[in-house]
Amino acid sequence: MKIINNTTEKLADDLRVTIKKRSRVSMAAACFSVYAFEELKAQLENLDELRFIFTSPAFLDEKPKKAQREFYIPRLNRERTLHGSEFEIKLRSEFRQRAISQECAHWIREKARFKSNKTMEGMTGFLTVDSDSPVAYAPVNGFTREDLGCDRGGRMFSMINRVDAPESKAYLELFDQLWNDQSHLKDVTDKVLESITTAYQENSPEFLYFYALYNIFGSFLEQVNEDDLPSETNGFKESQVWNKLYTFQKDAVIAIISKLEQYNGCILADSVGLGKTFTALAVIKYYENRNLRVLVLCPKKLSDNWMTYKANYVNNPIAGDRLRYDVLYHTDLSRDKGFSGEIDLSKLNWSAYDLVVIDESHNFRNGGDVDNEGKENRYTRLMNKVIRPGARTRVLMLSATPVNNRFYDLRNQLALAYEGDSSEWQGKLDISRSVEEVFRNAQKVFNEWSKLDVASRTTDQLMQMLDFEFFQILDAVTIARSRRHIEKYYDVSEIGKFPTRLPPISKRPPLTDLPGAISYSEIYDDLLSLTLSIYTPTNYILPSKLEKYAKLNHEGKNHLTQAGREQGIRRRRYTCSAGMAKPEIRYQVTKAETWRKEPKARRGMHLYRFDDGSEYKSGWHELSGWPWQEYYEIKDTT
Repeated sequence: MKIINNTTEKLADDLRVTIKKRSRVSMAAACFSVYAFEELKAQLENLDELRFIFTSPAFLDEKPKKAQREFYIPRLNRERTLHGSEFEIKLRSEFRQRAISQECAHWIREKARFKSNKTMEGMTGFLTVDSDSPVAYAPVNGFTREDLGCDRGGRMFSMINRVDAPESKAYLELFDQLWNDQSHLKDVTDKVLESITTAYQENSPEFLYFYALYNIFGSFLEQVNEDDLPSETNGFKESQVWNKLYTFQKDAVIAIISKLEQYNGCILADSVGLGKTFTALAVIKYYENRNLRVLVLCPKKLSDNWMTYKANYVNNPIAGDRLRYDVLYHTDLSRDKGFSGEIDLSKLNWSAYDLVVIDESHNFRNGGDVDNEGKENRYTRLMNKVIRPGARTRVLMLSATPVNNRFYDLRNQLALAYEGDSSEWQGKLDISRSVEEVFRNAQKVFNEWSKLDVASRTTDQLMQMLDFEFFQILDAVTIARSRRHIEKYYDVSEIGKFPTRLPPISKRPPLTDLPGAISYSEIYDDLLSLTLSIYTPTNYILPSKLEKYAKLNHEGKNHLTQAGREQGIRRRRYTCSAGMAKPEIRYQVTKAETWRKEPKARRGMHLYRFDDGSEYKSGWHELSGWPWQEYYEIKDTT
């Protein structure tokens, strides 16, 4: 037995010596590459026959079952290796694939046969050369330049055993036994030839286009379940609301229905003005045609809008659809009795709704909470009264701003869809962690990103820092498009050009056009010089009582005194109205060379002591980086 390390000794070099004229080669491996054929072309053309077994399913017509889809993508990768592996990119870039493929296809027609393992049972790869003295090589993972030792590849090392006769006969007998086993193998020679032929035959542009689409989106399409797609048999595409939608809105309707069926929830976060309401009405029509109950939860100020689309009014453009959904307010979740419109809340069966549409869903971003008295908030009551009990409830959330300043805002809204238990989502999304953990990590990353310097705190940097599973969740259950997105990916001729948002115009008219008249800034300075008791009561406290009142709200973290707050109130009191010139604020700046670390009181004055006994406080401002001191002088009455 001899060991080939594929570094100082290569398998390709050993095969060049071993394969002789009229030899018969039998090989079981995971993949086959035309570039490996080119490497040993001189030897392979002199063969009598090549028998090749794909050790894992490849070039089979059968569609994978749901339980076997995890094996389908690797199968596609094995088949693509036929035209060059990931480590043969350099050879592919030389544009010699067409000529090599043509030669390889001609050789296969003459001397080669391919079979594939059609089961999920594993096989170990090996190679035998049957001549005067049989030789076997094991293990052999694939027939590529990497496995032949011609390319470095992605392995740290590769050890192949060369077994000579008589021990090599056992490998040959095993291969013959496998080759004749029809229950495990299927002939795929024609499929291999067809795949190789595509590399050099003349194809139409349409074929190339669809072939590219298949290779890009093939794995995604295999995951699509027809049960999750909207059924057109219920006639929702013949409704008035559907025919009034633009193309981008129709795409959103189809995607929303698919997400609702698959994940029980979806957030439509299109920008303002893109017609979220009409998109939601089309979704409602789909479920109403399935005879399902629909509830719309909205702020009270938007109720007239939703009530109009279900009423028989002349100003209702979709009155012919006869929508019958119920409309309730967000505040109704906190009520157990009384009427909301024509609905008696004391008799309402909250748990009977199949679809809940929440307009302005960001009002529920804070999640569930219970106060000290055990009273539930609206979020908790929505979860416990509407979503969890009774039949399966789908949740469609509409909001242009689903996130305020935390990723938890989005997580809390999504929790309405998975009813607070994300274990089912974790399996459907194929993520390694729970949804809560993914969002917890995303929030942590966002906090770290927000502390970066301005130059590094970019959107691209945030995208790189966030986990892939975070985007996986967002892609699955959210739809968020901007006007720029619509203009880029859709034909806007039917909707026209979006209006351009003009910058605001600021006008600063003078108080009067009379010469020598007083200005706003002068009025502000005069008002600021007044010490009115209503705004600064601490100025009128006796010095002996000042220490008691000077720091009424001092908590140790900030050094805002009562006097400081009063000065701030004075300044806010005399702010200008909108559109007026901002008053000029004058500061007295002390130069650095005259700065005193230990201030001393002037003659006739003394420094009063703070609660901690110090006469002054100092530090560095967090934003400006400038040093500051705080001290008070009190008139000496002794």
